[in-house]
Amino acid sequence: MPTPHRISLFRFFIAGFALVLTVSGCRRSSFPDVPEGYREYAYISNSSSNTVSVLDLVYLRQDRTLQVGVDPTGLTANPVRNEVYVANTQSNTVSIIDADANRVVATVGVHRSPGFIAVDESGHRAYVTNSGSNTVSVLDLDRRREVAVAGTGEQPGALRLSPDGRSLVVANRGSGSISIFKVSPHEDGSSSDPALKLRAAFSGCPGAADVAILPDSSKAFVACSGGDEVMAVSLAMAPDSWAVKQNSSLITDHLLTFLDVGKTPLHLAMKPDGGEIFVSNFGSDSVSEISTWTNEVSGTYTIGSRPVRGVVSRDNGTLWVSNSGADSVGIYSIDDGRLVGSVHTGSGPDALAFSADEHLLLAADVHSGDVAVIRTEGKVGPTLFTILPAGGSPNAIVVKAIRGKK
Repeated sequence: MPTPHRISLFRFFIAGFALVLTVSGCRRSSFPDVPEGYREYAYISNSSSNTVSVLDLVYLRQDRTLQVGVDPTGLTANPVRNEVYVANTQSNTVSIIDADANRVVATVGVHRSPGFIAVDESGHRAYVTNSGSNTVSVLDLDRRREVAVAGTGEQPGALRLSPDGRSLVVANRGSGSISIFKVSPHEDGSSSDPALKLRAAFSGCPGAADVAILPDSSKAFVACSGGDEVMAVSLAMAPDSWAVKQNSSLITDHLLTFLDVGKTPLHLAMKPDGGEIFVSNFGSDSVSEISTWTNEVSGTYTIGSRPVRGVVSRDNGTLWVSNSGADSVGIYSIDDGRLVGSVHTGSGPDALAFSADEHLLLAADVHSGDVAVIRTEGKVGPTLFTILPAGGSPNAIVVKAIRGKK
């Protein structure tokens, strides 16, 4: 029989071996090959340690930790250039990270309590909600400075740009409303119109928490966390568009309906094809499925304890949901209409993000300060592949792939 001393030595050896794997990393075995010089990183904002963790997703290891502003929360990547942006809530700034060199290269001042940030498809402009000043800042990313400010409702939070680049929808949590802005063109810098012009506002959405916009830019859906509903709004189409020629009423924004979902809806996960939206109902341990074509709730299903966020695979077949109260990620088959499994994570999973090839799903564990790396495919199905360190209270993840030699 092993002695207590030998058992202790064995545990020490296992712990040390795991630490070596975490620090040194290893190339992903049995994963798709990547081109020479290909790099891929995950950036995780850690609100209580004022840092961004950079994880290498090719070698599955921690690359480095970057010091940013105080209480980093919002995080997004530029779709065109190798840059990542971090909204620092307590220092009223946005940090710009050079993703090629993985270092902070600039800090831009905004207004009080920035929280969410979005970048347009051209990669030239960013929009930041400032919850403490009830405004949206417009950033010129070429000159790295604020160029305009627009007023919103009270405590603006989540925001979303429409795919056609014409509309910006802002959820105002404090006033239970949304603000819809017209976005002016800026490619040549010659437009005399303001960068943002308020086009419409709609109330009746208490605790407005998240926004989703359909791929054709025709509708916006907003989670009303304080009212257990989702607001559906028709977005104004271009005056010369085919849709407006068929229906002149589409030239203006208008409220469509309110949909009853579960308790405390927090997040909206849309299928890439835009056909359905899945609502994470934190207060009722469920997800609600919304048909975006008919503006109806198709059903509400049990998913796990305190679901926070969801993400849908690009084949439109699988919904992944972080269950913060169960320390797991639930796996819901959209085609079968049922929960098909779950994967254990660290403590308090929240933000989710796929790797570029979707063979990995990352879950930021708020309470344990780490990131669960889930293998989405394999002989035995989805499994926890490893856990990588992050910082205190990780709250957002963005993935950036870089091609070419460093």
